[in-house]
Amino acid sequence: MKKKEFKSSSKKVLDLMINSIYTNKEIFLRELISNASDALDKLSFAASKDANLNVNSQDLQISIEVDKDAKTISITDNGIGMDEKELDENLGTIAQSGSLKFKEENPNGKDTDIIGQFGVGFYSAFMVAKKVEVYSKKINAEDAYVWSSEGIDGYTIQKCQREKNGTTIKLYLKDDTEDEKYSDFLEEYTIRTIIKKYSDYIKYPIKMEVENSRLKEGSENEYETYKEITTLNSMTPIWKKDKKDITQEEYNNFYTSKFMDYEKPLKTIHYSAEGLSSYKALLFIPSHAPYDFYYKEYKKGLELYTNGVLIMEKCEQLLPDYYSFVKGVVDTDDLSLNISRETLQNDKHVINIGKALETKIHASLLSILKDDFESYKKFFKEFGNQIKFGIYGSYGVNKDKVSDLLIFYSSKKKDFITLKEYIDSMASDQKEIYYACGETTAKIDMLPQVEQIKNKDYDILYLTDYADEFTLGALNAFEEKNFKNVCDSSLDLDTKEEKEALKKENDDNKKMLEKMNEILGKDVSEVRITNKLKNHPVCLTSEGVMSTQMQKVLNSMPNSENAKAKLILEINETHPILNKLKMLYKDSKEDFEKYTKILYSEAKLIEGLSIDNPTEISNLICELLAK
Repeated sequence: MKKKEFKSSSKKVLDLMINSIYTNKEIFLRELISNASDALDKLSFAASKDANLNVNSQDLQISIEVDKDAKTISITDNGIGMDEKELDENLGTIAQSGSLKFKEENPNGKDTDIIGQFGVGFYSAFMVAKKVEVYSKKINAEDAYVWSSEGIDGYTIQKCQREKNGTTIKLYLKDDTEDEKYSDFLEEYTIRTIIKKYSDYIKYPIKMEVENSRLKEGSENEYETYKEITTLNSMTPIWKKDKKDITQEEYNNFYTSKFMDYEKPLKTIHYSAEGLSSYKALLFIPSHAPYDFYYKEYKKGLELYTNGVLIMEKCEQLLPDYYSFVKGVVDTDDLSLNISRETLQNDKHVINIGKALETKIHASLLSILKDDFESYKKFFKEFGNQIKFGIYGSYGVNKDKVSDLLIFYSSKKKDFITLKEYIDSMASDQKEIYYACGETTAKIDMLPQVEQIKNKDYDILYLTDYADEFTLGALNAFEEKNFKNVCDSSLDLDTKEEKEALKKENDDNKKMLEKMNEILGKDVSEVRITNKLKNHPVCLTSEGVMSTQMQKVLNSMPNSENAKAKLILEINETHPILNKLKMLYKDSKEDFEKYTKILYSEAKLIEGLSIDNPTEISNLICELLAK
């Protein structure tokens, strides 16, 4: 018997195939089961063309046999089998695909469903085996053959005894080492786990003899062991069933068990698509965020299958970051079983599927917003920050894709509304979308700066989340209406006459205001008199891009560089405190300075900013009160 060399390989290339493509050794079982499924598909297809083959589809199956003493594991199918030439061509040439050739010869994809490539995948067996034997007999052939290799020097092919058609792949496992326990693959639990993970939806039964225990007949507490053949896979994935045949309870049960959630999903999305990319998708929008959702360790992605065989647990390319909370599976026959993670990133089918899924998710979220707003508010509380990230992340390139999913608290409605709802309810003379920031809606409602807007009967969006203002900043405008912070110093709602009167008031008190600015130093860029306030004595406004809320957010982050908003102290022109300041400026420079510091500190407290020297301010207040 002469040993043959691999036709397009060497030990180095073989090692490269095994170690580069498959880093997870358990994948070998997935590959060999997929090859067995292909062989069954080929026989089923052949039988559909030739009635003389007399194949009963109910008999087609895959079986797994373990011999712990010999340290072997065998995968057997009763499929089409291979003759000597096919063994030589398919297994003697690395990356030679018998399945690919079969597809090319039978281009009608409706007739058969080939999921593997009998070539590279087969060689994953050498990750765990020191020797591999393939026993095969082709349908209606007289002779059977065994292909044998230790994966280094080459392979041999010779005749063997085998009565029925099909193939058995027998793996002689490597010896255990400190780093690898190859004997684990002989354990029933390990095999069950791998099949459940990767091959649960192979459409043929995967059977194995297992050991069970039962009470001995006539005994109350004595057990005996027995062996029975059991099916390890469920075969039919729920996403391949017709939607009309699936209850919501079945969807919920699949979701909670598959994705380890204790609550049912908020929304189920189940559909099929054909065209440039054909696939089936079963997606779920969770009702709450997982505990690790906002941690760096959290990984987004959908389970990606090719014809029921898992090829990636978390395919990140199928989801944009702002929909990273979505769970689910995608099954397509447009991908090779052996596709690498790097290839997936640029695969046109994956890209097309990802775009279609994004559109479908967006439409589903809009339907919840429209039809069940209470549920949408709960969803937004859990995942709203991720939607907002879609606005300001990546320099705002995706902002138009999700802006209609945003909701904010309305000062007039006392509930959340969309930006479209805000626009539709705007007064005819209103030019901008007004918003205010703070820790809670109650605190924002008490801000001095909101008074003027409320007096105009304009609505105000109350922003309480750290990401809100960054989100609106990235949007810049919605339906050609610009966003305006009510605490922005450039806010202008005055008539021409009001502007002139206010300018005169500031000009008349220019020296006093400059002195206050001098007392406060770099803490403020300007002190001025305002007509924005109704009852409040003072307020702080900001000038430029950074607001006081942004300042707080940025300074709360690790390694912050002490961000500082450009602040302006504004004094109410109608409040008695202004007259008091004017009097003190003339009669008591010392008390004037004390009042200035106290008013500035009050304005900071209103904005939720900390006071640099609270002890000094406390002493000043007590001193003035004691007079």
